[in-house]
Amino acid sequence: MKNEKITRRGLIVGGLALMTSGCMSTIQDVVQPIPIALSADTYRVDPRYRRQRVRYDGGEAPGTIVVNTSEYYLYSVEEGGWATRYGVGVGEQGLTLKGNARIGHKAVWPSWTPTANMMRRKPRLVQYAGGVPGGPDNPLGARALYLYRGGRDTMFRIHGTNEPWSIGTSVSSGCIRLTNDDIVDLYERTPVGTSVLVV
Repeated sequence: MKNEKITRRGLIVGGLALMTSGCMSTIQDVVQPIPIALSADTYRVDPRYRRQRVRYDGGEAPGTIVVNTSEYYLYSVEEGGWATRYGVGVGEQGLTLKGNARIGHKAVWPSWTPTANMMRRKPRLVQYAGGVPGGPDNPLGARALYLYRGGRDTMFRIHGTNEPWSIGTSVSSGCIRLTNDDIVDLYERTPVGTSVLVV
């Protein structure tokens, strides 16, 4: 009886080891961690929303940006069925841009002015009606990619944030926010004219 228990335990432990090793090779085929220096901002983000390279089969052409607002991920689509995936914060319900757009403009440490709709919804923002200069205290963070449709600014942005803990939540007035580390990375790989799909 004692030997039988050991045998069962051995089978269970051995089976778990085999299952785990099988999963590990599968995960490595699907996800490639990106070696990045972890800044203080990165540590304040849920690990599942940290930047990584993942398998991508959405069908969009390499170079396209795809934002999945329900999963809080942005994908920068690459060659060979891969993408760099970033965690994002998105707009509160009903405030997010949907569909196709293009990057019409880019800015380093952009200035920010709340829109009339934002000030109507949140009267406390009226104090910023004259604009806020770019810098570490600016809500748009270190970089911004401006979304255009038909050659016109939609007033929606993909930008950094000085609130890294908001990644993975629906808190913005409609824009897509990344950590400052991630928006700098995305900014460098994204030329003006890039196609964007928000789903």
